[in-house]
Amino acid sequence: MTQVSVSPIRNDADLMAALALVDQLMDEQPEPGSPRADLLEVWATLIEAYEAKHYPVTPPDPIEAIKFRMEQSGLSVTDLVPMIGNPNRVYEILNRKRPLTLRMIRNLNHDLGIPVSSLIA
Repeated sequence: MTQVSVSPIRNDADLMAALALVDQLMDEQPEPGSPRADLLEVWATLIEAYEAKHYPVTPPDPIEAIKFRMEQSGLSVTDLVPMIGNPNRVYEILNRKRPLTLRMIRNLNHDLGIPVSSLIA
């Protein structure tokens, strides 16, 4: 393979070229610590920085995170009662009529594994 120089990723066209190069380098499966492996690491870091700046991933809305976990795990409102409170309270939370409390956030994180960062957004 020819020598590849490293340059900044300035636009989406540069990003697409960088992704193609990283894909090619990954297919080669270079030995760790080799020049090709180092090149792969540098390009991956550049891609990550560009995407973080131009395509940031925002945490999900807390209620959407709860609903997603409910759907994913096949849970009902009744299943949330031990974590949130009586069924009326669960409905208030899910309908955005009442905010999550710190106790609820802790319980949802502990019992359902929903990241705290998603619950406090």
